[in-house]
Amino acid sequence: MKELVFPFDSRAILRNKRELKKALLSDGTARVKKNVAVLGGSTADHVVSMLRLFLLNSGIEPHFYKSEYNKFYEDAVFGSPELEAFKPDIVYIHTTSRNLTLMPESASVTAEEAERLLDEQFAYFRQVWEGIDQRFGCPIIQNNFELPLYRRTGSFDCWSPSGQAAFINRMNVRLADYARSRSNFYINDINYLSSAIGLEKWHDPEAWYLYKYAMSTAVIPDLAHSAASIIKSIYGRNHKVIDLDLDNTLWGGVIGDDGRDGIEIGPETAVGQAYSEFQSFIKGFKDYGVLLAVCSKNDEENALAGLEHPSGILRPDDFVSIKANWESKDSNIQSSADELGLLAESFVFVDDNPAECAIIVAQLPQVQTVCLTSVGDAMYALSRGGFFEVTSLSGDDLRRTEMYAANAKRAAQQKKFANYGEYLLSLGMYASITDFEPVYRQRITQLTNKSNQFNLTTRRFTESEIEEVSASPDHIRLCGRLSDKFGDNGIVSIVIARCEGDTAHIELWLMSCRVLKRDMELAMLDELVKKCQERGISRIIGYYYKTPKNSMVAGLYESFGFEPVEKKESGDSVWSLSTAGYTNKNKVIQKDQRSCTA
Repeated sequence: MKELVFPFDSRAILRNKRELKKALLSDGTARVKKNVAVLGGSTADHVVSMLRLFLLNSGIEPHFYKSEYNKFYEDAVFGSPELEAFKPDIVYIHTTSRNLTLMPESASVTAEEAERLLDEQFAYFRQVWEGIDQRFGCPIIQNNFELPLYRRTGSFDCWSPSGQAAFINRMNVRLADYARSRSNFYINDINYLSSAIGLEKWHDPEAWYLYKYAMSTAVIPDLAHSAASIIKSIYGRNHKVIDLDLDNTLWGGVIGDDGRDGIEIGPETAVGQAYSEFQSFIKGFKDYGVLLAVCSKNDEENALAGLEHPSGILRPDDFVSIKANWESKDSNIQSSADELGLLAESFVFVDDNPAECAIIVAQLPQVQTVCLTSVGDAMYALSRGGFFEVTSLSGDDLRRTEMYAANAKRAAQQKKFANYGEYLLSLGMYASITDFEPVYRQRITQLTNKSNQFNLTTRRFTESEIEEVSASPDHIRLCGRLSDKFGDNGIVSIVIARCEGDTAHIELWLMSCRVLKRDMELAMLDELVKKCQERGISRIIGYYYKTPKNSMVAGLYESFGFEPVEKKESGDSVWSLSTAGYTNKNKVIQKDQRSCTA
């Protein structure tokens, strides 16, 4: 919904929240349901209502528990029957600087006394986090702290032992240190958010005195959008690709008219400097696993010449897809999505031409569009949009562009073969299929939350839940890694089966779409059957739960030789396979004994 995409009109959202909620709930989108507990240090009613809208818009249908006013500590540390019964999937601790009760109040406070106060204040919040973790083991989102609007001593307040700004800054560093040392703990950076919006607009003393809102009600949509961006990232709802126009987007001018030497990029002019900064900013996304693509109405020769400009920062090999032609941009975006094995909703499109942006909005409404009026505005929109919020970063994320580039080489290799089986054999594929080793848990958790198309049950797991499954003697766990002569695809497939007597129930089976049609699913099935046979399990039960995105695996169990047990009108189905007399189905992937554990 465009009303909820940054930059948005906060006052209009507050004014029309009921209509927006109704429209979202009636739009036919299939959403994952999550229990979200909001533990507030101030009045949180508007926070909850705004958070609901942004989560619905991100494909998450939330059910909320809201603590009583300023009872976040009591709920977390001592518990409450209502919160226990609610069983939150995620806890958002909505506190602000108003909840820092131990800040220095006297000019006589010494450095030693300030340090003691800081220790006590941090310990107070750590009790909250540890109480939640012990009870629920779920992800926790904690606001850091915004600076006050008022200062008694000017700039001295940010560095003196008695300064409240100094106390807040040091408290925020403590939070950041804690977050780096813990899994499932995330910071909602309202220190940045309040600075970006402006402290004068953020703070509203009257709203506090009258209603106990810790910030202006006008900025609550910004706060909720920021928290929702973290939640949707935790549950794999991030975008994956920035698709960029070229002329007057990555450089100044039109390369078809001006030639490579005539476009503006580099330090010689102010315009050139701006585009250099933009290219550098965009290239930085690649380091965090975001894929870059080009979608430009241009001759390909000219496009490549522009990307080879000596002062340019982005090069052709930074992009996993370059569509430079005279086809419509919506068809080019869809073509790139198909080639990459991604959904169009994974794309964020950036273009300086309002007409082209309008076409994408009309033809591909699931694609988020950033209309570049200036490079500064575009960078700010990408910064605040929440499209690529990072909540975890695995080794596979850092190599994602390399992996998709290798996929392009595999596609080129396929064209040399008339027989698909011969093509698969030519890849020289090796699969390492292991138990859930600790080093892979972060990537496993990512996959369970990001994989939608090849995902039979679409069950999501937090990292702590993966740790529980990893320690369970009643589960068979398979983690599949696939490599070939073009490179390592990383962890690409996960299977979790729960064992009951002589039966194994498949709770999760998923695979990354970047290795589709390479028989990795057959290698995983062979290993699953082997593990079941070793345990004396004679029957495997598979479950398929239909979603709008996973129709590609509706017939997977049947193709494996499973027999139908139940088929529902909803499209859900249950299947059964006997392990007796099973013969391996994978014929093209070798088991990598060098890195595969028993």
